[in-house]
Amino acid sequence: MTKERIVYFDCFSGISGDMILGALVDLGIDLKYIRKNLGALPVTGYKIKSRQVKRGGISSTKIDVVEERPSKKYQNHRSRSFTDIKNLIEKSELTPKIKKDSIEIFRRIGKVEAQLHRTTLNKIHFHEVGAVDSIVDVVGGTLAMNLLGADRIFASPINLGEGSVKCAHGILPVPAPATLKLLQGIPCYSNGIKKELTTPTGAAVIGYFADEFCSMPAMCVLGAGYGAGSYDLKDKPNLLRVISGERSGAPKVQPMTMIETNIDDMNPEFYEHVMETLFQSGAADVFFTPVFMKKNRPATLLSVLVPRESVDVAARTLLAETSTFGVRHYEVGRTVLDRIERAVKTSYGKVRVKIGSLNGSVLRIAPEYEDCKRIASRKKIPVKEIYEEVLRLAEKFRS
Repeated sequence: MTKERIVYFDCFSGISGDMILGALVDLGIDLKYIRKNLGALPVTGYKIKSRQVKRGGISSTKIDVVEERPSKKYQNHRSRSFTDIKNLIEKSELTPKIKKDSIEIFRRIGKVEAQLHRTTLNKIHFHEVGAVDSIVDVVGGTLAMNLLGADRIFASPINLGEGSVKCAHGILPVPAPATLKLLQGIPCYSNGIKKELTTPTGAAVIGYFADEFCSMPAMCVLGAGYGAGSYDLKDKPNLLRVISGERSGAPKVQPMTMIETNIDDMNPEFYEHVMETLFQSGAADVFFTPVFMKKNRPATLLSVLVPRESVDVAARTLLAETSTFGVRHYEVGRTVLDRIERAVKTSYGKVRVKIGSLNGSVLRIAPEYEDCKRIASRKKIPVKEIYEEVLRLAEKFRS
């Protein structure tokens, strides 16, 4: 039996973007990596600071996004539209997966705000959520979540707090209307603390990543991290606790959808752009197969494997970017190896490798081609030389 990596978010004192990032850094996620990748965003004038604090006697990590030129409250909370933030992320050098996850979280917040203000997603403007610290919280949290390498993410019912909170729109009840709407379908409660314990950013991030909201599942605990909130509460520590562990399980079978269409009347030069667009929209695989249609006409079968939540986006991409008049899709299962990413130091520089294992045994080691290609181009040497050296050095991961 293979081991399944489990991460559990214990939201006994609420959840916010900075608490998520603090807890994951406390758990062991590399903050330097987060800072480096956030540098890919066209956002400047801030620093990410980390410090150890105590909440209720428990040592925890507090993450603060500090603007280098402090100003009056809300003065620097630039109002950004969803399109502004989407373009900001898309123009960055972040990976397609991080871009997709971050944009989807902001899309969820935007849809909720649009419903509350009786307008459309394209017309809504974020205030607090459009500020630098909230953008850093969402994208930084997304980077950290993807670094976890979790097979399943669980979360407890969420403590909302109560009372009122001051924001750009004035004084609002806790939970804020946007928070409440983002948490529809998620178990929540308040234990009477007169504070905003859960923010819209925290609700959006955990609502996007968590597979299930429940009591802590059975697992062998491997570690725990504590992210500090902004309050020094008397009744209980203002902390988010994240617990990592593992449990035995069968090889993972992921529910996926296969989308297909036959094309016999499109310029073949367009296929490269179509494939790239599909991968950016969340496709796990895209491939082309030569087929023969009625009257023996040669054609191309375009197949797209996507997670179920990406079906609509991928189908729209095919209908908009190709000459097809329709697509068909059906449910499939995909069994995959447990996969982690490591870096190998070579004589040419660092190269990432993907390591696939089953039942704890390493079966596959694959150098990251883009890293090898970049070095080969810079050093003017064959890419296979780099590839072979990386494979040789990566053998240490089999032990």
